[in-house]
Amino acid sequence: MDLKTRGEPPSADELAAVDAVLGAAPDRDLHDVTGGHSLRNRRHLLLPALHAVNDRVGWISQRAIDYIAERLDASPAEIYGVASFYALFSLTERPAHQVHVCVDLACRANGGPAEGDLPAGAHASPCLGACERAPAAFVIDAGATPSQAVAGHVTAVQVRQWSDGDGPDPEAAPAAAVPQAGDRSLVLLARVGRGDPLDLDGYIADGGFRALAKARELGPVGVIAAVDASGLTGRGGAAFPTGRKWEAVRSQPATPHYLVCNADESEPGTFKDRVLIENDPYALIEAMTIAALATDCAYGYIYLRGEYPRAFATLLHALTTSRDRGLLGGETGFDIAVVKGAGAYICGEETAIFNSIEGYRGEPRNKPPFPFEVGLFGQPTVVNNVETLINIPSIVLDGRPANRRLFCLSGAVKVPGVYETELGLTLGELIELAGGLRDGSELQAVLLGGAAGGFAGPADLDLVLDQDSTRAAGLTLGSGVVMVHDQSVDLIDQLTRIAAFFRDESCGQCVPCRVGTVRQEEAIERLAAGASTGDLDLLRDIGQAMKDASICGLGQTAHNAIETAIVRLGVFS
Repeated sequence: MDLKTRGEPPSADELAAVDAVLGAAPDRDLHDVTGGHSLRNRRHLLLPALHAVNDRVGWISQRAIDYIAERLDASPAEIYGVASFYALFSLTERPAHQVHVCVDLACRANGGPAEGDLPAGAHASPCLGACERAPAAFVIDAGATPSQAVAGHVTAVQVRQWSDGDGPDPEAAPAAAVPQAGDRSLVLLARVGRGDPLDLDGYIADGGFRALAKARELGPVGVIAAVDASGLTGRGGAAFPTGRKWEAVRSQPATPHYLVCNADESEPGTFKDRVLIENDPYALIEAMTIAALATDCAYGYIYLRGEYPRAFATLLHALTTSRDRGLLGGETGFDIAVVKGAGAYICGEETAIFNSIEGYRGEPRNKPPFPFEVGLFGQPTVVNNVETLINIPSIVLDGRPANRRLFCLSGAVKVPGVYETELGLTLGELIELAGGLRDGSELQAVLLGGAAGGFAGPADLDLVLDQDSTRAAGLTLGSGVVMVHDQSVDLIDQLTRIAAFFRDESCGQCVPCRVGTVRQEEAIERLAAGASTGDLDLLRDIGQAMKDASICGLGQTAHNAIETAIVRLGVFS
């Protein structure tokens, strides 16, 4: 490739950041020697290189883009296209100290600001995954030793102070998000609060890695049979049978196989995967190792959303410790890398993750081919989210049925947090488990499944929370979001935000979603302003078109919550 750049060298900080990821620039021109193939084979390092520059300088200049383009033998336009795809990256100069304030559903329902109400210097952010302590903010300090922190229960005074250069206190202890911590009957959250989550010896003493030993005895076929018998389905929203997915990958003759853990939980109201990683990282490592054994995967990736600094640090420590102790890498035949996302909801879609890891825009791929045939780097790939994988050790070791579920409760309940229950609990019983409604609150609505889910009303408190019952009611469990709204919440404002969220997060690849999300937002804004109710018919038409013709689940579900609010709750009527 004959690269054309501006010829302006990167700054010393930009050079140091890129070289820390890609290594020092070679003395010879590898494009001339190998035709650029050796450089382009490193395209998967693009996202880490962009993170390195953004973390070091606070933004990504054209000089940095040109230098990365030269190092990876990719055009500057390609690099720009990837960098501009992600909300956490800036291509215009901004200060090293940044405050990103959540303006999404849980935070605005709990008194957080709307986009237009932020003080000078603060940036509007979609959901930060800290809904149990909403309103939330994400404070970043770029530099040679960058720092990042998520703060909860944020006040307007604090946001102004932080915008002027101050920073938040250390984050809350990771177990604080689990009100049931210490309950011995728990399975998925059993180790929360029982010790230091970074202590490998403590994990082993508590029974850790016994499931892996049992899995080696069972072998791949036996492990998959146990998972299939448990009835485990995906906990990210699609609810596909896990055993079937694993067997489809295991039986593929092409090698190598890859395993991807989807930890990019960007659905507004979802924070369970963050809690699991922060409190039990070795369980995830053990679960992924079992999954790799069952599906003949040589390498695993954890794709973690970029707004989770504590989870990122926890994973890096746990992975390094596991390698040092011979549990990963080397003779084990399996290793895991963490890839940090950069603020793109669409990257929660399984094929968009592949593109992002490979160093391309995080746009979904057409199916077929399906990931079990052609996935990451064109190879058979199994994708599971964190909660799905956390089920694996107890299934393999004890033969437990997969009848437990994690729910993310936020909003007008007395004790928000992640709760573990057996499937079959009613919505009302789950709210009571969280202490019931806050004093003075009256139930107005419950958002199930997040922005891609749907609204239930006070008449739905007897709804049984399992896949069949929610589906029969025209709702979904989705990723486990249970966002409780009392009479103080403006539901029209919530719908306006949902429409804006999908418009902003659409990757723009397909017309039904690219255009439909814009037209949906426009119709909601007209209805919110009291315009003609003829827009209700238009909304249904737009929603049906997006559902029928969008490439991926974002467009297919972008109208769901709005439709349920109109039909079930009578909003705009």
